Parts: sequence; C-alpha cells; structure tokens
Amino acid sequence: MQAIREAERLLTTMTRAEKAQLLQWVVRDLGDAFPGVESDPNICGGEPCIVRTRIPVWVLVQSRRLGLNEADLLRAYPTLRAEDLANAWAYYRTHRDEIEQQIRANEEA
Repeated sequence: MQAIREAERLLTTMTRAEKAQLLQWVVRDLGDAFPGVESDPNICGGEPCIVRTRIPVWVLVQSRRLGLNEADLLRAYPTLRAEDLANAWAYYRTHRDEIEQQIRANEEA
C-alpha cells in the first residue's frame, strides 16, 4: 500500500507528458491483460466473458455484426455497462482470431 501512496504523490508532480509515458509503460507491462474480460474454465467453457457476467465476448461481437448497436446491447443485457462493451471491443481487436473461431464454432453447432 505504501507504493500506491508514493505513486499517487508522484503523479501529482508529473506533467501530462510524463503521465502519458508512465501509462504507456504500465500498459506494456500488463501485456495482454484485460481487466474487464476473464477466461475461467468453470465459466462458459473457458471462453472470454465480461467480468461479473456470463456473457462471452463473441456473443457481443456477433450481435454487433447482426445490427445491434451499443444502446441495444445495453438494453438486451441489463448487467452490462458501457465500459464492458469498450473492454469487449478492445479484447476483440487484440484476440480477433480467437473470437472469430468461437463465432464459427457456434454457427456450426
């Protein structure tokens, strides 16, 4: 916790450019971590889902392809937040092949 307090203190002294550089380092350090998306073998067969839900990312991507916009998705899935959709789209951009394969597998089922 001490490190967090120290980081907070340092952030108040940094310029916007320094904060942007720091953010780039943090993102690079996290790699492909997506805090809003989780893959748990005990939930939806391990498919990446939105945290707090059992909604797979591929379902949201396919729904958008079929014409639902973000407002439609938020109405259809009341547990979703706009932030969840942003996380899903970011996950899809980084894991496009994985999500495309899940969409194909579902269509074949």
